[in-house]
Amino acid sequence: MSGPQCCSNPPSLNPGGGVGHVDKVGGVDSYFTGSPHSKLAVLMLSDVFGYEAPNLRKLADKVGAAGYYVVVPDLLDGEPFNPQNSDRPFPAWIKDHGPVEKGAEATKPIIEALKSKGVSAIAAVGFCWGAKVVVELAKSRLIQTAVLLHPSFVSLDDIKGVDIPIAILGAEVDQVFPPELVKQFEQVLAAKSGVASFVKIFPKVSHGWAVRYNTEDAEAVKVAEEAHQDLLDWLAKHHK
Repeated sequence: MSGPQCCSNPPSLNPGGGVGHVDKVGGVDSYFTGSPHSKLAVLMLSDVFGYEAPNLRKLADKVGAAGYYVVVPDLLDGEPFNPQNSDRPFPAWIKDHGPVEKGAEATKPIIEALKSKGVSAIAAVGFCWGAKVVVELAKSRLIQTAVLLHPSFVSLDDIKGVDIPIAILGAEVDQVFPPELVKQFEQVLAAKSGVASFVKIFPKVSHGWAVRYNTEDAEAVKVAEEAHQDLLDWLAKHHK
């Protein structure tokens, strides 16, 4: 459920990127953007490259501009995966950064802290590694709606355990989350009466296309922005 595509096109991280600011919530350094007075929070959970990725923060700012209070937590404890670090190959790195044991557990105090500040509903959006965290939160009903973009580590059994509104955006060229698996997820969700779902496969794009696109490539930007709009449309419909 993870592979080389999980780690392709690493971004140039920028700790000062975005129009928001970094602060702590629930003991976790997080990027905040959008309206702090909104009762509707959106957690945006990164891929293995972490919360300083410029395209991720840019998208967080776009979601925040739609009126939500957006939080992008550093669930990787300041250690995003670094493909250049031969001392920490992916199998060793992931042992210390499991999306369930570390990611989902670290998110629970964040959710509690947001609720204590008066937030009435929380959506969670996950990319690659972060999508597995979102599914764990969804299965525990700690969030009210979910969006997964090019997920990793997510199984059919995970999806069977989800009974909140969920959107899944996949890529046609994806060894991590192939279209066949996307279609199986879609069938499972379609059989759940009363659970709103939206599943879409984007043609001609690869795993990671929604946040690890080349900003100089007009076509890549266009397809990423289509996914971003689908995300915003889903939130507008189901995050109220």
